[in-house]
Amino acid sequence: MRKMKIKTPSESETVKTEVVFPNDTNPMGILQGGHLVQWMDTTAAVCAQTHAGKICVTASIDSVNFKAPAKLGDIIIIKAKITRAFTSSMEIFVQTHARNVLSEKKNLINEAYFTFVALDNKAKPTTVPLLKPVTNDESEQYKEALTRKKKK
Repeated sequence: MRKMKIKTPSESETVKTEVVFPNDTNPMGILQGGHLVQWMDTTAAVCAQTHAGKICVTASIDSVNFKAPAKLGDIIIIKAKITRAFTSSMEIFVQTHARNVLSEKKNLINEAYFTFVALDNKAKPTTVPLLKPVTNDESEQYKEALTRKKKK
């Protein structure tokens, strides 16, 4: 039996920055939700693949909460952090902020939980490294991830 590697959430934490351009917005100059979710999914995938060291696919997106709009010209900051690793799946928490370039005001615009599954070279689920929370917030998220998984 091989020894399973243990990683911390910070080892795979991922940040992506985007600018809202006209082709990302609706006629009101507001970022379209689908564009944002695509950026979030990509960021979460990088986080999951960094943790797993394997190709990962999106299994689900839960609790997508749009809290405020992002507008044309805003800087979008997307942060993804693993909350828990199960056998072959991982829960990734993604939090997104929009920053106005002129005022420098930064608003939380979206949060969501993504589940990814790691795949082997035959596209079958495979094991992922264990996760060891370090901070109190990471420990709380780790515990809550199991509750969220049981509700699915």
